[in-house]
Amino acid sequence: MPARPLSDETLHLIDAVRDGLAQRCGAAALEERTLFGCWAFFVQGKLCIGVKGEDLLVRLPPERHGEFQEMQNTRELSPGGGMQGYFWVEPHGYARSAQWAFWLDEAVAYNPRAKASPKRRPAGTAPAAAGATPRKATGSVRQKKPSALPTGPRRHSIFEADD
Repeated sequence: MPARPLSDETLHLIDAVRDGLAQRCGAAALEERTLFGCWAFFVQGKLCIGVKGEDLLVRLPPERHGEFQEMQNTRELSPGGGMQGYFWVEPHGYARSAQWAFWLDEAVAYNPRAKASPKRRPAGTAPAAAGATPRKATGSVRQKKPSALPTGPRRHSIFEADD
C-alpha cells in the first residue's frame, strides 16, 4: 500500500525540526527516516525528535519523566510508563518560539546520554560488514543541502506571534 502524502503543515514542521536540529548539531550529524509511522530525526545515530501529523515525538531524559508528564500539551508515547522519556508534544506545546527552543534544546542535551538503537537494515539484506559506513537517509521530504541551511535563526510559520 503506498504511503499517504504528508500534509503541508507536516512538511513545514519537518522543515522546522530539520533547521532547528541542524543549527544545534550540524547537518552532518543528522539522519532522517520513517519510524513508527512518523518522520524521525536521528542525531549521532540516536532517535532525537520525530514528527507525526502536527505532533512532535521528543526523546527526553527518563529520570525526568514525571516532570515532563505533568506539563501541559504533552502525553506519554506509551501510557503506563513502558517507554520512559518519550513524549508527544501537541502544537500548543511548541507554538511559541521559546517553547519550541525548550523542546529542541532538551532533546539535543539528552542525546549524548541516550542509548543508541540498533541499526536497521532493509528486509532481505545481509548484515553490514564490520566497519561499514552507515548511509545517510535522504528521505522524500524537501531535503536541503547543508550549504543551503540558514546561518541564523529562521522563523517558521508554525509559531504564533511572540508578544
